[in-house]
Amino acid sequence: MDRLTSMAVFVAAADEGSLSGAARRFGLSVSMAGKHVAAIETDLNIRLMQRTTRKLSLTDVGQTYYARCKRILEEYEDANREAGDAQQSIHGVLRLAAPVTFGAMHLGDVVAGFLATHPGVTLEIMLNDRYVDLLAEGIDVAIRIGRLLDSDLVARRLAPCRMVICASPKFLEWYGPLDNVEDLRRAPRLAYSDAVSSGDWTLTDPAGQAHVIDGPTHMASNNTQMMLAAAIAGAGVAYGPSFVFGRSVAAGELVALLPHYKTTDLAIHAVYPTKRHVSLKLRSFVDHLITNFGGTPPWDLSSPE
Repeated sequence: MDRLTSMAVFVAAADEGSLSGAARRFGLSVSMAGKHVAAIETDLNIRLMQRTTRKLSLTDVGQTYYARCKRILEEYEDANREAGDAQQSIHGVLRLAAPVTFGAMHLGDVVAGFLATHPGVTLEIMLNDRYVDLLAEGIDVAIRIGRLLDSDLVARRLAPCRMVICASPKFLEWYGPLDNVEDLRRAPRLAYSDAVSSGDWTLTDPAGQAHVIDGPTHMASNNTQMMLAAAIAGAGVAYGPSFVFGRSVAAGELVALLPHYKTTDLAIHAVYPTKRHVSLKLRSFVDHLITNFGGTPPWDLSSPE
């Protein structure tokens, strides 16, 4: 007998609670469904099911074998679907949610490249810094930065997110050099008011000692692009993600402070609701994001270590 079919009948019998249920699902006679299960038991020389006239139950080894067979069958179905998808064009609407600053600064070129390759796709992009419930709001995929709160979502890592502490040459000329942690604590800070994952401004020195920078806040904003503009103009010391500040540091508009200290490492993920039956357009789009942001992301290519 075909082993894959026998495994499918066995799984169906366990799901349905009877051989007759499995037989109906596959259009078999009850006796033939029983032969499929018996063939596996004979080959393995184990008892998978306890069968009576009224009910069917799995043995302990049957429970373990059922879980493994179910995964194998799901992988087989996914492989068949992917092979079929490869022959199809990608089309339809894809709804994306992303943080405002990240989307405005880094998604334009990336989505343009995807649309050029897949002209049959329409992208609807919602930029918002609030938490978005993907299922409730009909979102196919979201980009999230920092701590992931949804354990039931599939998460694929796109890129690291380094935090940097920096100030403009103009500010440093006026205020004076900031050469140590105590200097930073006394300096006016530009703070992000909606921080969820980064917490306090924490720097770890080369010896592994953590230092919290908690000096006076000169300005607080819920938008990091606004913080970037204020920092470049000389308003104070900023602490934020390299995808916002990295290019300005590389261009000399900002100076990275205490560069030999380590800052908090976050991560950027693409999240979506389920691993099974993911559409080809969603899978292709997430792969496209990983290709563009993976490894060393573009905003860190010229940033100092």
